[in-house]
Amino acid sequence: MRTPTDSEVTLPSIIASMAGNYGGQELVLTVIFHPDSSRIGQRAVVPQQSGNAPWVLGRRSPMFDHPDNQSPAPLNDPYVSRKALQFTLRGKRLVVRRFDASSRCRLGSTELYDSVEIEWEQLRVGLPVMLGHSIVLLLRVGRSGSPFATDRVADSPLRGSSACMVDIREQVARAGESDLDVLVRGETGTGKELVATAIHSASRRATEPMVSVNMAAIPSDLAAAALFGSARGAFTGAHQAASGYFEQAEGGTLFLDEIGDASLDVQPQLLRALQEREIQAVGGPIRQLDVRVISATDAALDGQGGDFKAALRHRLGACEILLPALREHPEDIGELLLYFLQNSAAETGRPDLLPKVDSAATDIAAWAILFYAFLSYQWPGNVRELANFAQQVVMASEARPVMNEVLQAAILSPGSLSSFSGRVRRRRMQDIDDATFDRAMHENDCEVPRVAQQLSVSRAAVYRRIESSPRYCLASEIPPQELQRLMAEHAGDSASVARHLRVSHNSLRSRLRKLPGALG
Repeated sequence: MRTPTDSEVTLPSIIASMAGNYGGQELVLTVIFHPDSSRIGQRAVVPQQSGNAPWVLGRRSPMFDHPDNQSPAPLNDPYVSRKALQFTLRGKRLVVRRFDASSRCRLGSTELYDSVEIEWEQLRVGLPVMLGHSIVLLLRVGRSGSPFATDRVADSPLRGSSACMVDIREQVARAGESDLDVLVRGETGTGKELVATAIHSASRRATEPMVSVNMAAIPSDLAAAALFGSARGAFTGAHQAASGYFEQAEGGTLFLDEIGDASLDVQPQLLRALQEREIQAVGGPIRQLDVRVISATDAALDGQGGDFKAALRHRLGACEILLPALREHPEDIGELLLYFLQNSAAETGRPDLLPKVDSAATDIAAWAILFYAFLSYQWPGNVRELANFAQQVVMASEARPVMNEVLQAAILSPGSLSSFSGRVRRRRMQDIDDATFDRAMHENDCEVPRVAQQLSVSRAAVYRRIESSPRYCLASEIPPQELQRLMAEHAGDSASVARHLRVSHNSLRSRLRKLPGALG
């Protein structure tokens, strides 16, 4: 037996070496959009020590690590200044200062002109950042540690490079290696069925069937026959024996979605099937069965007063995976949105829709604005809602991304965007010179709400500036004959006409709808 000895050297704490799993925190910048789409998902860690020299973000620094372990690289975008922003930690606040004459910067819904103090709690939620017109970042406090190097399921269909998603993929891999029943919990739209499929694919049962059942869609009086089958003559109309879902999944996996909606009558039979691995068809004998069960729910199964049996709940959760809401890992929004856009574009035969490094600057800016809007949204429907919205963007877009009226109402409505409570100085319209106003109009395609947001002024102030400017006008002021002539001249391309007139494309289309034949 080894004798304990004293040592001059204090050994490191095991817990300290496992900080990634015990709450260590770091401030991270994640690339949400970049003209080079392969850069989306990269990240850089911001030093947190109070009293350190200010930390600079710009074109050449810092270096961003890559999820695929490629060589770290700076943002390297020509529209971002070499020194764009300076970060300084002061107690529980982060001070962000924009360098004089540097590229534009937007934080949340606010355009930054000098400096702002950001509370630490705001950084836990996450703060969208736009540099120039082409780089979108997320500044957020997250768990420390580098997940890129430890993710052993790189080819998983579960997308995202955040530590959160790496954890989920690791749990899926471990569940696949076992043969335990699994309970997957999470809000609607978080990908519970995708996780169940991934577990099945990673298991020894991968070559056997996976049968998916929506428990909420089975009437309570038919649940037993649907799940366990029925013998011939077991009830009126049962002219022959019928197999149930358990039997259909034999040797493989049975996925019980919405398990929280299982009727009280069938719950004892489900418990017996899980405990004993035996089922009894309605009117038939008891038989043994080899099947793995994965269940999923967004309902709270625990607590007093519920209809779900505690014994069944505990049996379902022999192995439990809790899926986070998308708002809890916004670092993944860029990668997820890119993935869904690419898939939808390919399905519709338009693989060249998305921008490239050499795309026109105005096209890149439009895509950056879209990613920024999606990053700022709270996503109550989680990843499923993100996928749906991405598909709608592809269907509505031509050369540039377009959010149809449904998306604009959802994403840009008051209360739908993440709030930013940093203390920042606002400007008056009279302090904005013509060059700055022209740049904002150009970068935002003369869309008044976006121009007002970029300049941190009211929409009314933008309308007044347009009305007083010889360079701009409102779509409502264009004579009908002139609109019809221009539409014919531009082959019916209303976006091209809007650029020619320097007016809002949305306002122009609304005007054209009121002119007979103007839209063809």
